[in-house]
Amino acid sequence: MATRVLLVEDEESLAVMLQYNLQAEGYEVEIAERGDDAELMIAENPPDIIILDWMLPGTSGIELCRRLRVAKSTRFIPVIMLTARGEEADKIRAFGTGADDYIVKPFSLPEFMARLKAVLRRTSPSLLQDVLKFEDLELDRATHIVRRGTREVRLGPTEYRLLEFLLEKPERVYSREQLLDNVWGRDAYIDERTVDVHIGRLRKALNRGREKELIRTVRGAGYALGGHR
Repeated sequence: MATRVLLVEDEESLAVMLQYNLQAEGYEVEIAERGDDAELMIAENPPDIIILDWMLPGTSGIELCRRLRVAKSTRFIPVIMLTARGEEADKIRAFGTGADDYIVKPFSLPEFMARLKAVLRRTSPSLLQDVLKFEDLELDRATHIVRRGTREVRLGPTEYRLLEFLLEKPERVYSREQLLDNVWGRDAYIDERTVDVHIGRLRKALNRGREKELIRTVRGAGYALGGHR
């Protein structure tokens, strides 16, 4: 699955330039021009990483960062502050609020991309790994081979994408709507019950005999890989 980036920037030319270059590197990018709009987008479908301008209309970037760190559902999403404020006191305030990195404008594109990848390696290493593992389950992104123990698991394309997405953040609960957005795409007009059908197929493929059930159904919330109590 492509790493999802939310770019919160009200300078249109900069936002377009970063979006173009991030997409060229294989990232999936959404743009918000206001802090309050970004907060709603994050609540509906949390991204993998947030690029956040300090000075924004609506909610400021520094305030949005503070709110993200307080909320249980968003406290671990990496945030890179992007700002013209280069004073040491501003950097200290940003890091104290919970930013993972702080990039001062103007900046070079190679430096930006390198620091983005560095933050992802530090905070979300599974997004950059070729092989995803959880318990006795292993998914190789390069070969598209899935194994459970020594057994190769045969999956259809949709079940493979679904498992890959769940493996990126084991034990995190995703709603049916979030799974539809991330596995099928936001433009797909598919009933949420379709998710249940493919989860059922994935479960059937993953579980043989007395093998442990890996996919957890969270009543009223959705599904997660692991996290059984």
